[in-house]
Amino acid sequence: RTGWGRLSPLLSLQEKKIFAVQGPYPVIRRLLRDRGWVERKLPRNGKHLKQQPSSQKKRQVEKRASGGGGGELGEAVLKPHGGAQPSLGTTEPLHYPQPHSKKNKGEEEDKKEDKEQCNEDPDDIHDLMSFLVQDQVPNFLWTIRLSSVDQELLQRIEVVNRYPQLHALCTKEGLCQSLQNLSWFEQVDLNTFFPRCYRLGIVEEEEAFIEDFRLTAARNLLKLALEKVGDRPVGTEQPPKSNTVPGDHVSHPMPSTAEPGSPLYPHLVQEALEVCEQHLGILGHQDIDRETPSPCRTCIAWDRFLQEYYRVAHEGAKLVLSREQRKQCQEVLQRLGKKLPQLGIEGNLNVWILKPSAKSRGRGKAGGSMGHTHPHGEGIPSSLCCPGIVCATRLEEVLELSRSCTAPSPRVCEWVVQKYVEQPLTIFDTKFDIRQWFVVTDWKPLTVWFYRDCYLRFCSQPFSLRRLEPARHLCNVSIQKRYKTSQPDPRVPTDKIWSNKQFQAYLAQLGRADAWHRVMVPGMKAAILNALRCAQDQVGSRKGSFELFGADFLIGEDCQPWLLEINSCPTMSPSSAVTRRLCANVQRDTLRLVLDRKDNPTCSIGAFELLYKEAAVPTCLHVGLKLMVEGSSLKKP
Repeated sequence: RTGWGRLSPLLSLQEKKIFAVQGPYPVIRRLLRDRGWVERKLPRNGKHLKQQPSSQKKRQVEKRASGGGGGELGEAVLKPHGGAQPSLGTTEPLHYPQPHSKKNKGEEEDKKEDKEQCNEDPDDIHDLMSFLVQDQVPNFLWTIRLSSVDQELLQRIEVVNRYPQLHALCTKEGLCQSLQNLSWFEQVDLNTFFPRCYRLGIVEEEEAFIEDFRLTAARNLLKLALEKVGDRPVGTEQPPKSNTVPGDHVSHPMPSTAEPGSPLYPHLVQEALEVCEQHLGILGHQDIDRETPSPCRTCIAWDRFLQEYYRVAHEGAKLVLSREQRKQCQEVLQRLGKKLPQLGIEGNLNVWILKPSAKSRGRGKAGGSMGHTHPHGEGIPSSLCCPGIVCATRLEEVLELSRSCTAPSPRVCEWVVQKYVEQPLTIFDTKFDIRQWFVVTDWKPLTVWFYRDCYLRFCSQPFSLRRLEPARHLCNVSIQKRYKTSQPDPRVPTDKIWSNKQFQAYLAQLGRADAWHRVMVPGMKAAILNALRCAQDQVGSRKGSFELFGADFLIGEDCQPWLLEINSCPTMSPSSAVTRRLCANVQRDTLRLVLDRKDNPTCSIGAFELLYKEAAVPTCLHVGLKLMVEGSSLKKP
């Protein structure tokens, strides 16, 4: 190292360019060091970052001078190792930490960080500089979880990469609840970008879900009636071979078992038409003065209707359909399509996806009761009592699974259920989703930056609604890595990752080259902004903080993006050559955005672009003002 290179860290001390990194972020560490910043290294055998008293530093210096001690330089005051630590996830805070006896994600991340730091030369200038600043307050902190940082110290750090209180945005329950308030902020229909979602455990929302499930079944029956070809039921192909791993919950419709003498259910189509007409009346506000319960709840015997619908949709039972009924079905569905933006993604099998409300990466809650019985008589294995993300096609199955796990607090919703997008855009018959980054640099006024690069995540097996195991339907990298890497179609990447540039090239081959910039990107931007505005007043705002988020989108057959969830602290661990490059780039550009741009507003910020900056609203200072209005009564002359 040159003389200037050794002098640069000393200048950084004077300029207060001291940083701390907690978590597996070697790119951030390298980029800051290259800028001349000095790292205050965090302890490897503890969790909490606290400011070290100068007296303790003095004792360590004396101990080091005497040649004693073999501990790590810069060791700070620690929380005793072995205490319960929060589980890592994409949300802050998490409601249900994993038991300490189990190997959780946080421990894995800490081991990654230890390995990265151990690979560095312990005798280089960085180690010495870290020792010299061990009692200094960092000016910049990049952490994987705020709960590990002492609150007094946190208040003194100028720039932090996390916001507190993100439940309203970065949990499935919180996002579902926040977006219900969208009409107060924008004249936008929530159902145009967010699949219908309900919080199970909230009585009103559970009842709304039950009604939605029933109405969807009625609409699906009309679709099935129109799709029949002759006497052969539609969608009764034999399911492909499964590629599950032990413990997976697989809920899938059965192949056709209809015999020539199977019941024909001549009344089903007429009942479905009646229900849909009632629903159209409600959508047209014809029931505005009605005081009785919704006619959709009482107009037919729903338990019987659903059981017969299951036999038609999943077991191949036949329907009797007259020409007049066929015409009525077409007309009713056309009218419903004008009122229901999600009719096109519903499909006809009524698949719903059940998710733990505050978990990430498809994880479920450990433990749970045993011995529950499926409504149809089959025993539910203990591994399914409290599963992770589950796809289901029967109402009783959803309710049974959601009630088999109880939340630790009556105020906490354990599960959300969301309408599954049954007609997604697929690539080589394989489902994928999109991880899209964005940064919030301020909440008041709201300031959002959109990253122009993103990546696609593929499933391991071809898409099929007849097999609902995770390998075909959950695109999370942490889930798909549990399955065999061999793809039935060699055109699907072996690492299950594409860049957005590769996706755009694929769309061009299909003759849809303009779909990315004309439909998908504008749709993702609008959905992100709508979610942020709904959660803005519930997030812990802190000047000097920023956060990089990862939004997950599914693309419909019409190229319309559908927001699935928003993750705080998205993974930066590369799982492929594509993510290795893109994750490094987004970290580099984030530092440009939050550090370089402060001193040079015209500097390059890479692939970031300003998505939204809220107009500053002047606030009136009411403290100390006398706001009482005084007057006297009027008297008759």
